[in-house]
Amino acid sequence: MSVQRQDWSLHRKGSIDQQRHKEKIREAIKKNLADIVSEENIIMSDGKKQIRVPIRSLDQYRFRFDPGRQTRSGQGNGKSKVGDVIAQDPQQGQGPGKGKGDAGQDPGAEYYEAEVSVDELATLIFEDLSLPNLEEKRQAEMETETIRFTDVRKKGPMGNLDKKRTILENLKRNAAQGDPTFHDIKNDDLRFKVWEPTIRYESNAVVLAMMDVSGSMGEFEKYIARSFYFWMVRFLRTKYTNVKIVFISHHTEAKEVTEDEFFHRGESGGTQVSSAYELALQIIKERYNPADWNIYPFHFSDGDNLPWDNDRCVQLVEELMKLCNIFGYGEIREAHYRSPSTLMSSFSKITNKKFVAVTIGDKREVYPALRKFFSTRGDEVPSAP
Repeated sequence: MSVQRQDWSLHRKGSIDQQRHKEKIREAIKKNLADIVSEENIIMSDGKKQIRVPIRSLDQYRFRFDPGRQTRSGQGNGKSKVGDVIAQDPQQGQGPGKGKGDAGQDPGAEYYEAEVSVDELATLIFEDLSLPNLEEKRQAEMETETIRFTDVRKKGPMGNLDKKRTILENLKRNAAQGDPTFHDIKNDDLRFKVWEPTIRYESNAVVLAMMDVSGSMGEFEKYIARSFYFWMVRFLRTKYTNVKIVFISHHTEAKEVTEDEFFHRGESGGTQVSSAYELALQIIKERYNPADWNIYPFHFSDGDNLPWDNDRCVQLVEELMKLCNIFGYGEIREAHYRSPSTLMSSFSKITNKKFVAVTIGDKREVYPALRKFFSTRGDEVPSAP
């Protein structure tokens, strides 16, 4: 006995097609995450409103007819072989006689814009990411919400249809009428899975977000740093409950700031990176005992530090790694400045695997940086010496 889609009632076709289209949107978004993550209209949003995401690999759904049928029939002459090109449609976007750089007469290729919330987009981006090397501490107060299927009911969304139980209900009903076969699905046969959120307690975690706001950080550098931290903050609040985030801005001096100041205030002046690391150590010692907290410092800069401060930075990073799960450093260097800074060169002396560094020279590299810092793969990191 085979069960085919045609066996189901016609009234379900609309919801099935709608679900299929949503799944195509989801797949298209995941293929374009590197471009979507760096979209300025997302970074500048409040995190709650709906945003329009351009998806160039997905067309708007519509009825489509083969234009070739108007000019040629579908049969060959009997001499063609597999792989032969019978005919080709003209390429879109370039009119006849127009070369590269010239204006064409044909319309360009269209793309589809999907409307999603920042939270929905965050769920797609972060579904396989997590805080690396999360350790069990003396106090476990951080909540993580997971979904668990706990019941089966007669009503629910079609996406949660339990096909196995639906078939069994149909067989039972038909058997009671003397025909123990699967056919003639009724609404009373449908069974749906029901879930409930479950709270799992994990060890406490605090993230220290440090950002260089000195005069050497231009508009591009500040935009990249804020883009990374925008998604990092949403990752933490999407995946975890009650995770602490400390925001630190620095130039030659460092100070703890509010989230709004961190993302919107700009400053100038010189750069002394060690001031941020010293403040981070002070905050950890005063408020976040490593015996009770998983600690994650992240720092973004263009690397243009005072030369005599670089060795001090290496010493402070070594101290931080004795207290932290990992230390993440992101250096923002535009494509024509690809050589590492003096600060990054100094950091190359660090051999501890808790130190994770990335270089970002293009907006598309923000998403790979997120994956490198928060990927669930390769989480095992040896303890600091």
